[in-house]
Amino acid sequence: MTRKFRVGIIGAGIAARHLTGFAWNKDLYEVVVLCSLDEDRGRALCEEFNIPDYTQDVEAMIARADLDIIDICTPPSSHFALCRKAIEAGKHVICEKPLFGSIAEVDEMGQIVAKAAGPRLMPIFQYRYGSGLQKLKLLMELGLTGAPFLTTIETHWWRGPDYYAVPWRGKWATELGGGLLGHAIHAHDMLNYVHGACAEIFSYGTTLVNPIEVEDTAAVSVKMKNGSLASLSMTLGSRKEISRLRFCFNDLVAESILDPYTMGRDPWTFIAGDEEHQKRVDEALAGYEPKEDGYTRQFELFHESLLAGREPPVTLGDARNSLELVTAAYHSQRTGRPTPLPILADHPLYRSWLPEGQRQAVG
Repeated sequence: MTRKFRVGIIGAGIAARHLTGFAWNKDLYEVVVLCSLDEDRGRALCEEFNIPDYTQDVEAMIARADLDIIDICTPPSSHFALCRKAIEAGKHVICEKPLFGSIAEVDEMGQIVAKAAGPRLMPIFQYRYGSGLQKLKLLMELGLTGAPFLTTIETHWWRGPDYYAVPWRGKWATELGGGLLGHAIHAHDMLNYVHGACAEIFSYGTTLVNPIEVEDTAAVSVKMKNGSLASLSMTLGSRKEISRLRFCFNDLVAESILDPYTMGRDPWTFIAGDEEHQKRVDEALAGYEPKEDGYTRQFELFHESLLAGREPPVTLGDARNSLELVTAAYHSQRTGRPTPLPILADHPLYRSWLPEGQRQAVG
């Protein structure tokens, strides 16, 4: 009989989507308690998903001996402290994006996890598991793509005043960043997932759409460590919302659908350079075995990794890659120069990418 892990969730916003993912994995997980300061939303989720316990005492919840996993679905500024408490309490942790507010915190958390010697921490990047992107990964593993040349990623969404009426949004102190951090981060994780880490970044970023503190529009040029280039654009001022990923390789072009929030899913297009190679590509794709996607698939893979004692399907290293991209983009925007990676302890934004005045306010 498969072991079922017992979960406690903190938060009542994005937690609803996590709960759907757990519900699709009901043989693998049991959510037994939800903690939220918003009692109306929290109790409503408990009723909808048959969660037996509701609490507002996060310390007591994390300390519960009957929990295996703490799932953190709170605003970004609270993530590090909650992850630390849960790991030090011996719990495995799932944490929503963006993981933390600096590269330094990612590195420090790596030390905390290593010292705890047992608990695992899995950041959330659920968009990786769409069938379209997974098919591209399969073609790469089979050697059918050839050398990478150029990737273009568009995250063109709409966020109006109602979205920013939520008090913690649009502010450096609580959201920790703008569209590059909170919206395009999933698509940019796909860039790292396919091509590995970035080598250098040049970025323009500005605030054009809403009267907020953080950026809502950006254009980013990237040199990848594998030698290819990438062009990333993000705006929260697109009345027609799309997300598009386009990967140009020597032997084929892979392009996503345009749906803004499920761009990793089928049907992607894979166009080869000639009929013979197209036949090889089509035969390989015909053998692809569809799986669940999104949170459902990521949680399924996390369960497998815990049973096997392996690293989670999404690691601290993956989160570091995504936050390095953001950190380098902010540094480039402020200096007007390309920013090389990796971001190490001697980098001026290693401990925080927030503007100077905001760092003091947050710290």
